[in-house]
Amino acid sequence: MSAQALPQRSTGSGDPRAGVLLEIKRIQAQYREVPVLWDASLMGGRGEIVALLGANGAGKTTLMRAVTGLREGFLDVTGGDVTFQGQSIAHLDASQIVKLGIAHVPEGRHLFPGLTTLENLLVGSVARLARGQRREALERVFELMPRLFERRHQLAGTMSGGEQQMLAIGRALMQNPTLLLLDEPSQGLAPRMVAALFEIMVKVRQAGVTVLIAEQNAHQVLSLADRAYVLEHGRITLEGAGSQLLEHPTVRRAYLGL
Repeated sequence: MSAQALPQRSTGSGDPRAGVLLEIKRIQAQYREVPVLWDASLMGGRGEIVALLGANGAGKTTLMRAVTGLREGFLDVTGGDVTFQGQSIAHLDASQIVKLGIAHVPEGRHLFPGLTTLENLLVGSVARLARGQRREALERVFELMPRLFERRHQLAGTMSGGEQQMLAIGRALMQNPTLLLLDEPSQGLAPRMVAALFEIMVKVRQAGVTVLIAEQNAHQVLSLADRAYVLEHGRITLEGAGSQLLEHPTVRRAYLGL
């Protein structure tokens, strides 16, 4: 069954694909030989926040890995395509994809707990293209998240969960990405830190970075999202502007408890 589409936010050109940075086209993926994604499609425009809603096991992480080329766990993309700035990237490996300007903050953060905040940030700029802009990127990260500057000499493993999530995002931004993928960034965080996290996402978007965020905190993410998609059992079942999905009865019942 195809996704139920709501009216899309206008790009101002009359062409719904005008200004599209990322496009996932009918992607199919499996682990070993077990299908996980079926004909999943979505788009992300330049400087947009794109929300991906779905329960645990819906395929959100798999879809993000299909974009970023992370193939651990025997992930195999068996159909469809992923394009970034008009270039097909579905069959590139992760090291090639990151050089195109795509950064990924996976679920669980994956920081180096024995390194300081500053050292973790610098790890994010080890790629040749990022090294040349390391100082400017570091200044931008500290301006965006002043708490990281305050904690710059603190070991990452001793920071709070919210601070560690900020650090994971900051490390990704050290790559100077055009596209930032976030997998369940608010999971396990206190409400105050969740609010701070989404404020950071707004500032990242204002800087011109497209953000694709997989999230179960539906109200927060849909309130900000330019585009939004619901993924259920490996299929996109609903799509539209974030504000439209926020009022959709299916979303309100399944994700907002209303």
